[in-house]
Amino acid sequence: MKTATSGRSRWRGALLALTLAGCAGGPASLPPPPVHPNGQALWRIVHDQCVPDQRAHGDPAPCARVSIAAGEAHGVVLLKDRDGVAQYLLMPTAKITGVEDPAILEPEAANYFAAAWDARGDVEARLGRALDRTQISVAVNSIYGRSQDQLHLHVDCLDGAVGAALRAAPPPPTDGRWSQVRLKGHAYRLRWLDAAALSSANPFKLVAGELPGARKAMGAWTLALVGARRADGAEGFYLLADRADPAAGDRGSAEELQDHDCRS
Repeated sequence: MKTATSGRSRWRGALLALTLAGCAGGPASLPPPPVHPNGQALWRIVHDQCVPDQRAHGDPAPCARVSIAAGEAHGVVLLKDRDGVAQYLLMPTAKITGVEDPAILEPEAANYFAAAWDARGDVEARLGRALDRTQISVAVNSIYGRSQDQLHLHVDCLDGAVGAALRAAPPPPTDGRWSQVRLKGHAYRLRWLDAAALSSANPFKLVAGELPGARKAMGAWTLALVGARRADGAEGFYLLADRADPAAGDRGSAEELQDHDCRS
């Protein structure tokens, strides 16, 4: 039996493929979107286990948390990842494939980065120690740098070497302009975001609206949000973005900036 949801999923899938295929005239030609053989595993956990368990029993298992007070269209779940000592995944309860899905840029789209940052306490609890905001990060990979086709944001410790490189780099402008920094061998765009602005400034929309060509090829982009503090003590975030270039060995995986062993 065909449902409205399955129809929307097919429409989105076709649109995503066309969007990526049509951006070959950009800075670097992009290959066709990869096929992720077991790409629905996270979606099945969200849709078939966590949400039904929360509704039926008030128990989000196997997730750590299910938040659907505003409805499943805007809900999120938090799941402890199998990898890492304290890594969590923040995922929508709606079927959203990833950074390439048009749903993340819709006017009423949830701010998944803000929700993921709010989950940093779960990382600390798992570690059994407090972390400075500069030690925490949220990352989402491009379609080329992930294995799952359900949007998931990695909430985990920042790699210590990456933190040192960010502190050593010239600070980004505070007026919304983007600068650039090289991390893990890749050229990341860098933007400052005031701490109070995260609740109203959706990082996905900032990248789509401010970086040339990004809106037409969102699937090629990877983003990271890193807690930061300016020299004057003002708290905020470094928003980092990198466009994948698979031919050059850059799969667009900002997860590379994280330390899943939380050694720092």
